[in-house]
Amino acid sequence: MFKITDEIITETQVREVVESPEAGAVVLFLGTVRNNTDGRQVKHLEYDAYTPMAERKMAEIGQEILEKWGIKHVAIIHRVGKLEIGEVSVAVGVASPHRKNGFEACKYAMDRLKQIVPIWKREVWLDGDAEWVKPDAVYFDRIRS
Repeated sequence: MFKITDEIITETQVREVVESPEAGAVVLFLGTVRNNTDGRQVKHLEYDAYTPMAERKMAEIGQEILEKWGIKHVAIIHRVGKLEIGEVSVAVGVASPHRKNGFEACKYAMDRLKQIVPIWKREVWLDGDAEWVKPDAVYFDRIRS
């Protein structure tokens, strides 16, 4: 499962997608909205994405994980829209025969997501200011060339 959604993301839905009888390890990462960034109090976050490309890039990450670790049970879900403090913005799930590869693949998926998937975040602070956070420059360098 590689998808952009405007619905609530739960640990259960991610786990159920990646679980398999041959997996001895299920690794889940849930990125949640925190109440501060660099000392500023966050009111909420807003996410936007270019969905068709984002989902293709997520599937590309899944293929990279398959090639690197032989892991085929991967899920990446990212939420868009307005998210409140504590809500899950992103989930990565990996099921693998052993925990070491599962942890490495999960971290890799999250790192690659930030590098190549076209998702934008707007931070809205309690003082009323707001700012769109620029995606990783690696992504923009790739689409320009």
